[in-house]
Amino acid sequence: MRTVVLSKTAAKKLEILLKYLELEWSEKVKHNFIEKLDNSAEQIRRYPQSCEKSQLKPELHRCVVSKQTTLYYTFDTKRIYILTIFDNRMNPKKLKEETKQITK
Repeated sequence: MRTVVLSKTAAKKLEILLKYLELEWSEKVKHNFIEKLDNSAEQIRRYPQSCEKSQLKPELHRCVVSKQTTLYYTFDTKRIYILTIFDNRMNPKKLKEETKQITK
């Protein structure tokens, strides 16, 4: 089965998001989000093609973790590469800029 790998961008954004959830909401909200994220990661690990392809780049897939958060990833035979974690409330142009710079 494939291994899930976070890019530097995704790891940094996840760290910021988790701090935000804990400080602005609660430890419980943070824990619930982590659970959703783990479930999403497990889903794409088992069935990488189960999420729709991104309209931004055909090689990217998008997995909606919550109403506010979407993972963008790609995969090969051995790994799932989570390239970024995007806040859906942000300007979509920012995502376009972000995906131009993304590398595994």
